Amino acid sequence: MSHDNRDVSVVVTPSTTSPPQDVEGSPPIEAPPLRKVGRSYLLWLMIASFGGSLALMVPLSYSLAVRIDDLAPGHEERLGYVTGSAQFVYLVLSPLIGLWSDRTRSRLGRRTPFMIGGTLLGTVALVGVALAPSVLLLGLAWVVGMIGWSTAGQAVQNVQADRVPEEQRGRVSALTGVMTQIAPVIGIGLAYGVASSTFLVFLVPGVLGAALVVLFPVFKPEGDSRALVRTSGVTLRSMVASYGFSPRRYPDFGWNWLGRFVFFMGLYFNTTFGTFFYAQRLDLPVKEVAGIVAVIGTIGVVAAAGGAIGGGFLSDKLGRRKLFALIGSAVFVAGAVTEAFAHSLPQLVVGAVLMQFAIATFSAVDQAIVFAVLPDRAEAGRYLAVVGFAQKIPSAAAPLIAPLIITLGVSDGGEKNYTQLYLLGAVLALVGGLIVKLKIKSVR
Repeated sequence: MSHDNRDVSVVVTPSTTSPPQDVEGSPPIEAPPLRKVGRSYLLWLMIASFGGSLALMVPLSYSLAVRIDDLAPGHEERLGYVTGSAQFVYLVLSPLIGLWSDRTRSRLGRRTPFMIGGTLLGTVALVGVALAPSVLLLGLAWVVGMIGWSTAGQAVQNVQADRVPEEQRGRVSALTGVMTQIAPVIGIGLAYGVASSTFLVFLVPGVLGAALVVLFPVFKPEGDSRALVRTSGVTLRSMVASYGFSPRRYPDFGWNWLGRFVFFMGLYFNTTFGTFFYAQRLDLPVKEVAGIVAVIGTIGVVAAAGGAIGGGFLSDKLGRRKLFALIGSAVFVAGAVTEAFAHSLPQLVVGAVLMQFAIATFSAVDQAIVFAVLPDRAEAGRYLAVVGFAQKIPSAAAPLIAPLIITLGVSDGGEKNYTQLYLLGAVLALVGGLIVKLKIKSVR
């Protein structure tokens, strides 16, 4: 198996869990060795993370809305149908894609074929989205695009689990996380620059993102995976098993999944209706809130960068992960409570900045915890897809539950009760942090 010796040095890292047997009882899949990554490798990993987020998030944040407004003016709800359907399809497929990735044996490695294949699929789909003559065809094209770009992004994350040792996981998770925060802001700026052409609005961020993803395996090749131990193959039983895990057998993985789920449920309660919340508290029409949301979002990116880098680097330096996950949860509570009782722009900005700082801190550190408690690093693709459920399910469920909360106890035509929604989000975020801090035993 080939390696770039200029950027790595061997690090012996004891495993916290013994690799499980395959579901059919065959020998376990062999994982590649953990090797400390150098600055050059980390730089290209950050660039790939930036590119994947650029290509995926610009449509979700901006260009899909523009395209749907062209095809169906006044029917904003169709954006939810398009994005929700694509998210659901990928959510169902992601464990199977992860299972396939784990078992891939090729000259290019396990993850590189999915990086390149997902990027090509996503780029072609963007052309379909840009040229679709109806919302239905646009939606079908975006399902393909979501599968492609999400697969490429997941492959980049899988490489981190394959290569990065424990002592570097905090900073690597932080720096790649910052890239995914910055990419949509820069990408929307690029899209604005070519706004006169709907085709270029999709293609410029997409092609640039694709190039940045593909350059990673070109300059830092994964290495041949054909020598890794191969199992008896994928069966119906193994495919079904890929959607879950045994919390009794892997309690730390289970507790972290639950803590992550509860934290993100609180997060999505407090972010889903942000535009309507700001309009209510500032007594402004919804259309006039866009500029305020943009300003708060820009400041929030800076705060998120500080939270991710600070939490990630300090958790590496001190060898403490769970403490920073709890700190992130506590700061989120402070931000959510501030927002819940805010009725002026300065208060709203303070609350939003605190929450963005907290989300980035928790996410960067918890990502490092995830890598440490994986039941089997050789099956990182499968297990990281399962971890994704802990974030994707709240992102789908919270928008359905939140309307019930903001109307609870409110008379017809009365002002929506965002205070109780934000306070509930704060409680959930704190509970999520406490679960991670108190229940996980194999990580400090």
